[in-house]
Amino acid sequence: MIEDNRIHKILYGGDYNPEQWPEEIWEEDMRLFKLAGIDTVTLNVFSWAAIQPDEHTYNFEKLDKIMDLVEENGLHVCLATSTGAHPAWMARKYPDVLRTEFNGMKRKFGSRHNSCPNSPTYQKYSVLLAKKLAERYKDRACITAWHISNEFGGECYCENCEKAFRVWLKDKYKTIEAVNKAWDTAFWGHTFYDFDDIVLPNLLSEHFAENRTTFQGISLDYRRFNSDSMMKCYQEEYEAIKSVMPDTQITTNLMGFYKSLDYQKWAKYMDFIAWDNYPANEDPYARVAMSHDLMRGIKGGKPFALMEQTPSVTNWLSYNALKRPKVMRLWSYQAVAHGADTVMFFQMRRSIGACEKYHGAVIDHVGNENTRVFREISELGRELKIIGDKTLGGRAESKAAVVVDWDNWWALEYSAGPSCDLKYLDEVFCYYRALMEQNYSVDIISVEDNLDKYKVVIAPILYMTKTGYDEKIRSFVKNGGTFITSFFSGIVDEHDLVITGGYPGKLRDILGIWVEESDALPRGTENQITYNEEVYPATLLCDLMHLEGAEALSTYEKDFYANTPALTVNHYGKGKAYYVGTRLNEAFYKTFLKKCLQEQGVTPIMETEQGIEITKRYKEQNSYLFALNHTDKDKTVQLSEQGTDILHNISYKAGDEVILKAKEVLILESKR
Repeated sequence: MIEDNRIHKILYGGDYNPEQWPEEIWEEDMRLFKLAGIDTVTLNVFSWAAIQPDEHTYNFEKLDKIMDLVEENGLHVCLATSTGAHPAWMARKYPDVLRTEFNGMKRKFGSRHNSCPNSPTYQKYSVLLAKKLAERYKDRACITAWHISNEFGGECYCENCEKAFRVWLKDKYKTIEAVNKAWDTAFWGHTFYDFDDIVLPNLLSEHFAENRTTFQGISLDYRRFNSDSMMKCYQEEYEAIKSVMPDTQITTNLMGFYKSLDYQKWAKYMDFIAWDNYPANEDPYARVAMSHDLMRGIKGGKPFALMEQTPSVTNWLSYNALKRPKVMRLWSYQAVAHGADTVMFFQMRRSIGACEKYHGAVIDHVGNENTRVFREISELGRELKIIGDKTLGGRAESKAAVVVDWDNWWALEYSAGPSCDLKYLDEVFCYYRALMEQNYSVDIISVEDNLDKYKVVIAPILYMTKTGYDEKIRSFVKNGGTFITSFFSGIVDEHDLVITGGYPGKLRDILGIWVEESDALPRGTENQITYNEEVYPATLLCDLMHLEGAEALSTYEKDFYANTPALTVNHYGKGKAYYVGTRLNEAFYKTFLKKCLQEQGVTPIMETEQGIEITKRYKEQNSYLFALNHTDKDKTVQLSEQGTDILHNISYKAGDEVILKAKEVLILESKR
């Protein structure tokens, strides 16, 4: 949430790149923005080359004109630092700024994410530019927030990164002996005698494919190091701006479940969360919702900024289908329903060249307001004015949480086995989707978050058990909570070293089981279980386990391990711990999780047909229920509470039936 007493509505706008256009077009842009209800622009995202033509010269003349114009037209500004792509002169004069790829290939100038995060040159000039921008525009009242770089991402494997990696390791482990222990380098005679022996894990050393490595501990630490290196670049620009404008709010645009960067760690250094939402048309709406809830979750439940989405079409997919009529509006409200306090687009005016010339925009190549997309944007702009500040700052209140951990994600998918089809987010989504599509309010939390406010905590495939996390789970269950985890959990510690003494390691007493073996089922093969008198296919992985106090709720029905436990529950203290020993289908997860939540007295926000999404945000004495029809058919929704439809000013009583048209939205304001 952008905390600014000048903001009285959901901010509406997006990336504006007037430097790509002659100045005579700028005034027309202002006219069209007013027609569309646009009140916010992100400026200066890719202007480094224009602002700094050489290492000694800075030219702010054009940016000054742009700032004057938007200020005169009453627009809020999110001012970017332009450091997402370095200028050509820098690459020519200081080649250390260029990245080296995973295969060892040294890049030349080009593309976008092209800067080495450990380049002294990049670090020097990016920070200097951020500070100069802050000094020049510190008194501009139109600035609502700052936007550092753009979509941080990628990796580098150059000599500077290698040297920096060794420094990072010295800081983390202190001694080379500790490094050898953490990485188990006694295996294959891999012992390091000096930090200078350590080389980067890529195709020239440890890796034989991008996600296949002979030493998982080394590659895991490099993931951590790379994320920290990028974050350091962000932090240094952040501090440069704060040294000039200590009260301003600063962010960068994240990308949902982006594997390369540990966003849970990054969030600690962001004043508010902002992210770019670009689903494909065929993506399940629950998958998009999960990304929104992640962005809300990494900042402790605070509202976030939807920084980018396309008004109509992307340009990088194999098939760049249009957003159908009403879908842009529907997905915008979905973001708001899950915690967004802004609705922003990339971009304001469609570019005429390069790779994004066919990416959607508020103003199309025709250059006027006579397009379907512009009409839809204008209608949404009108509605956001009606909503005003009603939902700003509103939060979800959830009694169920799903645990996500980047270290766990990295380590699991570096694992040498048990199955090439084992993907962390797929397993997380199985559980999240089952809850979300039944309209339960769900938080996505990290292993660092407190569990006390939840009744049910789900940690799918908790492969890595970090120091102390078992105690947190143990306390939660003892005090009456329900904990659910799945196959291949409790296997390793934070160094990706196996926890000996029997799987699931430190979780063994909590779950009341011992997992002796795991059977990886090839694609197209399955076992099966019966639960609640229904038969379900068991696929991907089958854990073969023994009961050590737990009760078997279901058993396998085939193979040599037929009649052994597949699904268990252990009564532990005042609570319960469930273990799902195999991958099951969507119908199972919905049935099973509903039962688990019912046992804890947790109910859905509202019961509806499939395809109707229900969320709720709470603010002071009011609640805001969002009903979103993701289907192509009209649906009848029976309201569980009285309230007022704030978009149409219609009052309803509890029990009233509302016809929600295809792709339509209802926002119901009620007293708590």
